[in-house]
Amino acid sequence: MNDNHPLRRIGRDPTAFEAFYRDNVEAVQRFIARRVDDPHLAADLTADVFLAVIEASDTYRPSRGTPVAWLYGVARNVVADRHRQQARELRLVTRVAGRALLDPDSLARVEDRITAEQESRRLYAALSTLPEDDRALIELVALDGLSVADAAQVLGVKPGTARVRLHRARRQITTHPLLTTVEVTP
Repeated sequence: MNDNHPLRRIGRDPTAFEAFYRDNVEAVQRFIARRVDDPHLAADLTADVFLAVIEASDTYRPSRGTPVAWLYGVARNVVADRHRQQARELRLVTRVAGRALLDPDSLARVEDRITAEQESRRLYAALSTLPEDDRALIELVALDGLSVADAAQVLGVKPGTARVRLHRARRQITTHPLLTTVEVTP
């Protein structure tokens, strides 16, 4: 174990944290912005990711993968935790209120946004037909720019398995009926 690895020092060395943050904050912001609609929530989640990095930095093991793959794994967990929390809150509000949660003006704004992003929505709808792990793999490689090996590490699978799953998932997406006008690069 290498306790001198810069990532392992983040929790106790502000200079190491500052350098890691500066090098990675934009990538984390992009990763999160693709997964949440609210810019304020995205900013909160970005802060939560780096707080989690500080708290978990001593668990990083260089032998298990790159710092970037580890960081994306932390970010993925933070976003997933927030989605689970929001789902619980929504169920509670729905149960308590027992009525629609959107007024007509809010509904119109949502419809306008959906229409404006129709092509992206079709792509995400096609992606949603994939198993969760295959969808996450495509997002990590195609949207976040990770290598297949780093994406495999984030998802906890072998690189060979990730390559096969990525190929299969891309083939499914390129033939999906929703995507007749959207270009998906294999």
